[in-house]
Amino acid sequence: MDTCTAIVGINWGDEGKGRMVDLLTEDFDIVCRYQGGGNAGHTIVNQYGEFMLHLLPSGVFRPNVMNILGNGMALDPEHLTREIETLRGKGVDISPDNVMISERASLLMPWHRRLDALEEARLKDKKLDTTRKGIAPFYSDKYAKKTILAGELFYPDVLRQHLHDLLEWKNLILTGVYGDEAETEEEINNWVKTYCEPLVPYIRNTGSYLADALWNHKRILFEGQLGALRDLDYGIYPFTTSSNVLAAYAPIGSGLPRARVGRIIGVVKAYSSCVGAGPFVCELFGDEAEHLRQIGREYGHLPHRVGPIDLVATRYGVRVQNATEIALTKLDVLSELDEIPLCTRYRLNGVEIDEMPFPSILSRCEPVFETMPGWKCDITGVRNWWDLPEAAQNYVKRIEDSVGCIIKWISVGPERHSIIRRG
Repeated sequence: MDTCTAIVGINWGDEGKGRMVDLLTEDFDIVCRYQGGGNAGHTIVNQYGEFMLHLLPSGVFRPNVMNILGNGMALDPEHLTREIETLRGKGVDISPDNVMISERASLLMPWHRRLDALEEARLKDKKLDTTRKGIAPFYSDKYAKKTILAGELFYPDVLRQHLHDLLEWKNLILTGVYGDEAETEEEINNWVKTYCEPLVPYIRNTGSYLADALWNHKRILFEGQLGALRDLDYGIYPFTTSSNVLAAYAPIGSGLPRARVGRIIGVVKAYSSCVGAGPFVCELFGDEAEHLRQIGREYGHLPHRVGPIDLVATRYGVRVQNATEIALTKLDVLSELDEIPLCTRYRLNGVEIDEMPFPSILSRCEPVFETMPGWKCDITGVRNWWDLPEAAQNYVKRIEDSVGCIIKWISVGPERHSIIRRG
């Protein structure tokens, strides 16, 4: 097997990456998150229960797997501390023996969340519908060289002066731009003591650790957050996240820039779902959408937008992720449908196209739908490709042929082993 593998999203996120990482980590020594923060979650169902992980890598449920939060992440200490406490409360072992934080990871501070919410409020009906977790302000500050590195927690005098300087600057924005209240040094110092200091034992030079692991032929799995269409450079800008979600960024964001990612597993949902604003060409509405939403349990803080699988978007996502194989999730959800719709092309200015257009004109595109016969039976117990109904096999093959990438994994339920290994 390839020493380095990445599991990444092909569409808008929420494809089921966490359940695939949880399944495949039995074959790996290290799982590493390389970008993103607490703005998206990976749902995992295993012997401990059902979990939504936002920051911790999905390998934490496996014994003898080291889990690394890389330098490319938006590290929210408050969120991470609470996530660790939640998992420990359910019997999951979390300690410096199985979790590491890169000393070069930047800390997402309380002012980042405040600025995110204030900017969304200022935009009003033009807002980007962010999660208000502070991700965009954080990455803006990182590239402006105005963040705290996790390793600074080892040097209190350096940290104290850096916090003082940053707080002075941030308060100018909070009060002068948004007319909001200033943060105080006492509040920030108390926050650091409560949420950052407990994480100090986890902070290490993960770059050296990963380099040694690669030299010793350890198996490394890079875990991506969100999907290709939310990538800052290649997604549906500006309705994207603020980091690079592509597998190509995994070596940089993990702390192992010389790594070669030889195997890239792209995760695709058997239908489409989208959380948040932005163009979503294949979107269904009304009763048809609500039915799919209900059988797929597509609800969060708001109902998710849903539609049939979008072959145009999926083909594009496979290409920019450079996927070598696909894991197709939630195929069982479609078992109730008499006919399975697919979005096979877009119509733009009266002309049908099958390539993803420039993001600014996506809103002008209309979906071109086709249907395939449904299979109308329960497939949640199927574990062998040849035991799938012929109609389900045909649906999988149609996706495979359309996007030009082999589908090696088919999820037929949320549990760890509700999977068909194909090929």
